[in-house]
Amino acid sequence: MKQISPIQSWINGKSVSATILNAYAINVALGTSATFYYALLDSNLAGVAQGNLTMTGEAYTQWTTDNIAWDWIAEQLNLTIIGDYVPPVPEVAELDTYGIEPQPSL
Repeated sequence: MKQISPIQSWINGKSVSATILNAYAINVALGTSATFYYALLDSNLAGVAQGNLTMTGEAYTQWTTDNIAWDWIAEQLNLTIIGDYVPPVPEVAELDTYGIEPQPSL
């Protein structure tokens, strides 16, 4: 997944900001084409938009790395990739020497 410059979408009567692009190949006809599924997600990984894109011709013959596919998908959707998506690391409670989470004092 990739982080993208935020774009706004109207969903169920409110404006939602998509900040993540997810994509993967769903059908590859070797030597001919590749179809990619894509989803635009908000910061909570909720879907904002989705669809399929088919890469053919010169774009397909130039597809030699994952980055080329990501860049092509972003170009088709008029998105700007700003980095790799790094999921947040959940906080881990500190445990005392007995393996018990300390309780706040009153």
